[in-house]
Amino acid sequence: MDLTDLRFDESHTWVRDEGKEVIIGITEFAQDQLGDIIFVELPEVGSTIVRDDPFGSIESAKAIEDLVAPINGEVVRRNDDVLDAPETINDDSYGEGWLIAVKPAEGTDLNKLMNYEHYKKHLKEIENEEGEDEDFDGEEDDLFFDDEE
Repeated sequence: MDLTDLRFDESHTWVRDEGKEVIIGITEFAQDQLGDIIFVELPEVGSTIVRDDPFGSIESAKAIEDLVAPINGEVVRRNDDVLDAPETINDDSYGEGWLIAVKPAEGTDLNKLMNYEHYKKHLKEIENEEGEDEDFDGEEDDLFFDDEE
């Protein structure tokens, strides 16, 4: 998959513009940090999601994390297949492991999200911060929120 067509949020979600709706999922980095995903909770169709607010949760053997909305909008579809087989997210986070389809709220500008190159730089910054943290005890911080929030 060509990741340059995607937009990324600091919460490690990705967005793919498909015209009247956008598809939202979690990044390869996020699923890798979580490990084997065993449960996913997604909003019902018709629900409203709000940027920077949780819209569901994802559980692995390592952690339970909130899924954080990268945009405002209305859920028009959800991937019920990942509810039945959450490991699909581990296998194909940018494809079959997508989470929800959203009709963006009026005025939504996907260009405010990071492009792939900026997201890769963001990941390098995270790696550098963890490497420089002398008090780092091996436990992961909240995966889907930036440390500055």
